[in-house]
Amino acid sequence: MSESEKLQKILARTGIGSRRQIEDLIRDGRIKVNGQVATIGDRATVTDKIEVDGRPVRLEKHQEQTRVLVYNKPEGEICTRHDPEGRPTVFTRLPKISGQRWISVGRLDINTSGMLLFTTDGELANRLMHPSYQVDREYAVRVMGEVDEDMLTRLREGVLLEDGIARFSDITPAGGTGINQWFYVTLLEGKNREVRRLWESQGVAVSRLKRVRFGPLMLPSRIKVGQWEELGEKDIKALYQLVQLTPKAPVQSGPADKIRMQRQQRKRVTLPPRRSARRSAK
Repeated sequence: MSESEKLQKILARTGIGSRRQIEDLIRDGRIKVNGQVATIGDRATVTDKIEVDGRPVRLEKHQEQTRVLVYNKPEGEICTRHDPEGRPTVFTRLPKISGQRWISVGRLDINTSGMLLFTTDGELANRLMHPSYQVDREYAVRVMGEVDEDMLTRLREGVLLEDGIARFSDITPAGGTGINQWFYVTLLEGKNREVRRLWESQGVAVSRLKRVRFGPLMLPSRIKVGQWEELGEKDIKALYQLVQLTPKAPVQSGPADKIRMQRQQRKRVTLPPRRSARRSAK
């Protein structure tokens, strides 16, 4: 007999959404279990009949396989599925998949570029984002202003921001000239605008920001801006083990699937002109 689990945990693995998103669906009465409207706290098994918006969810189909991809986000895209202002989103360029949907592992601001992970496993996404697992993120950042060793020491030891103490777990100088200096910085959590706010607390401004690493994975140079690449079994296994989950095998794509995804990869997406006033969120 299958062991029961929280409903949002089971559905998160199918790629319907993160646990938080599924909790919202439950509160809205959009999920049924065995014909009954679900409530927060309900448990279920993979053998139960679960419906979302009247459509059955095939749980067994999603138990053993997953998909994860790396996307090299350009500046000018936002990390939501739909934008009322009509701006392009990171989901626009991703490959279309049947029966599941991509879940973003965290976000990057519209003015921040670089590495974003997407997966069809909501539980994996939830753990990779959760502060308790302390998955580190590394950024290449260019700052404008005078930077000295005392400032770097403060940024490593901790600075009081409006939402608490924040710090870089590592800072490595990476060159530059004059008041424009490059650094590699590492964080163990992903608070809103944390990289920018830390530097701004010291009186310097961030002029470029790019994520180059997430946990054990670096952004490969072969993935050009605006392109993506699906992870293989070795890298997927490393992510699952990092957050103490039993690894799932990657979905095996056939020749027709690979051709279709290659065509989608070449699809052009028109970006709006860059604005002179930049808004930042990380």
